[in-house]
This record gives sequence, structure tokens and C-alpha cells, in this order.
Amino acid sequence: MSKTAEGMVLVINSGSSSIKYQLVDPDSGMVAASGVVERIGEDEGGIEHSADGSTTERRERIADHAAGLRLIFDTFAATGHDLVREGVRAVGHRVVHGGEVFYRPTLIDDDVVAAISELAALAPLHNPANVAGIESARALLPGVPQVAVFDTAFFHGLPAAAKTYAIDAKVAAAHGIRKYGFHGTSHEYVSGCAADFLGRDPAELNQIVFHLGNGASASAIRGGRPIDTSMGLTPLEGLVMGTRSGDLDPGIVAHLARSAHLDIDAIDTLLNRDSGIKGLSGVNDFRELRRLIDGGDEAARLAYDVYIHRLRRYLGAYLIDLGGVDAITFTGGVGENSPQVRADALAGLGAFGIEVDPAANTAENRAARRISPPGAPVAVLVVPTNEELAIARAARHVVDG
Repeated sequence: MSKTAEGMVLVINSGSSSIKYQLVDPDSGMVAASGVVERIGEDEGGIEHSADGSTTERRERIADHAAGLRLIFDTFAATGHDLVREGVRAVGHRVVHGGEVFYRPTLIDDDVVAAISELAALAPLHNPANVAGIESARALLPGVPQVAVFDTAFFHGLPAAAKTYAIDAKVAAAHGIRKYGFHGTSHEYVSGCAADFLGRDPAELNQIVFHLGNGASASAIRGGRPIDTSMGLTPLEGLVMGTRSGDLDPGIVAHLARSAHLDIDAIDTLLNRDSGIKGLSGVNDFRELRRLIDGGDEAARLAYDVYIHRLRRYLGAYLIDLGGVDAITFTGGVGENSPQVRADALAGLGAFGIEVDPAANTAENRAARRISPPGAPVAVLVVPTNEELAIARAARHVVDG
């Protein structure tokens, strides 16, 4: 067996039209190879694969997820890592929705695949794609254990008051309606890293974590366990996101149906794909939004102000829920890379012991770091997330018993 594959975990994140992957050493965190297959099912797709300091690109039509996985394995073999011949320790799959059924990393068999498929009603854009990736990987590596790691698992045990929606209880029970929360793998990983960084036992800490990317979520964590999170039944609830509205009056749905004559699918598309930062400014990339703001674009400025307003609302709510906070941590593409967002989200909160040191906040640094002043009562941190490593470690843990 090749030394580059021995003991490693192949992590697969199969989306509706793409497959992201990494070959990870779960002990050291070293990534032997990584890449993405994009535009599955379109006229022309392709793969970008990075390994050993070089990048391989290939453009061709990719009919479906099975073809995408075969292309990944062919590219591994062509670049010196034949996973079929060499084998890997396990395959870890990101699965978006575990419903009430799955709340820990789970060894995959036929029954598990069937159960994940049945949960597609709760995540119609995600779970079918996750299943397609699982089935293809099982076919290509039939002797290798495969493990599902669920985005919702970390939030499974939310307190009843936090996870319950105030609608007819029988209707909610019949249709699985509750707050599930998402980005759980990231929130769990980052809150653990924050405790390690501070040299504290997670059981001693009250934490707020902001995972800010194109999708965005917040969590309140007491003693290592979440007591609330911003996303709900679906990833639409909560913070303003790149293309998602986040919280809004539910009556807007009925109003759009009656006044704009939009059907439910059109409203769903509007709220998930054409709202948020994009709906307000026309762009959903934060770097482009910043350029528009710097150029005096008023719509972009309003979009940013709405985004920050929502962050601060959740911060305030979680401060009260927790009864005080020891650490506030930013992660995700925006959370890790936008000093302005971090500064504006926490501005004027010195009375609560929350401050940001301008020099530390703007310093070029990709590592986990503290951006609050020395001696500040609340530690404000930036911690890079690594969901792939978390999935690899969870998969290895299940396989090793």
C-alpha cells in the first residue's frame, strides 16, 4: 500500500451539481490531495485536482455523480494515488440532513442509505445528491467502510424550547417540523478548537460561534453543547446570507402568492437563490460587495448594514440565553477574511466586555488567533474551520470502534 494512502480517509462532499473531496490524514491533518468536480449534468463540466504541489485540470461532460466519482478516482490514479488498488482507511461523507434519526457519525449500509433518502423531503436539494455520492463511492470501493457525518447532528439535542416552533403540535410531529440547525460539523470543530486555543475545558465555557460564508449561521454553546442555533428546519432561517433571506415574516410567503401570483416553487427559489446580499445589492461575493460600497453604491451599503444588523441581533439574543459569554469566534470564508465584518459586528460593546483590537483584527494571519485586546473579559477569536478534517476524524473513530 502506498504511504500516501495508508491510514488516510477520503472525504466526499457531494452537492447537487458538484463533488468536493479531500484525501486526509486524520491524525496529522495533512491533506495529500484535494479537488472539486463541477457542473455535473451540464454540457461541459470538469475537475480541478491538487496534489503534491501541482494542479491538474480536465474539462469534459460529466453525466452524473457516478461519472464524477469515476473521474475523481481516475485522476487520483493518473497523479500517483490509485485509491482502488491502494485502498484507504475509510470514506467519510458529508450528509446535510439527519432528521431525528441520525445524530452521530454512522457506518453506512443499505438501510442507512434508504433512511437518508427518505429524509430528502427535509433537504430536497442536498440529501439526494449526498446519496448519489455515497452509492457511487460504495460501488467503486466495495471493501472500504463508509461513514456518514451529518450537518444536523451537533444540534440534535437542542433544548425543547429552542427547537420547537409554535405551530400546531400534531402538524409539526406529522411532518418532522422542528429546528434542526446546520453547519454543525463546523460549529462543533471550531468551538473545540477555541477551547483548545484558550487552554480551557469546553465544559467551563460559554461560547458564541459565527460561521460566516455564502451560507451563514450562529450558535450559542454552553459547556460544549449547543443551546441554540440560527438555522432551522432548513438552512434558510437565521442570518442574512449570500443568496438566502434569513429570518423574515412568514406572512411574506402568502403575500407573494396572492399579490405577485408566485407559486411555491418560485417563492422557494426567490428566498433561497435570489435574496440575501444578492437580492439587495445584485452580488453575493463579499469582496465584490466591498468594492461596490467603496465606490459609493447605496444598495450595497444597505445590504451590508442589514447583514450586520442581523448578526448583532443574534449576538444579543445569545448573550442573554447564555447569561454571559467567555468567547466569541468567527469562522468561514467571510468570518475568517473580513476584518470589517468582525469589527462592525462587535462595535460599541465594551460595556459587555466585548472589544476588538484593531491591529490584531487587521493583521495578516491564517492561523487561529485572538483579536480582542490583552486582558479583555471576553476572548474574541478567529478560528479557521476544517470540516473535512472533522469528518475524517469522525469516520476513522467509527471505523476503529
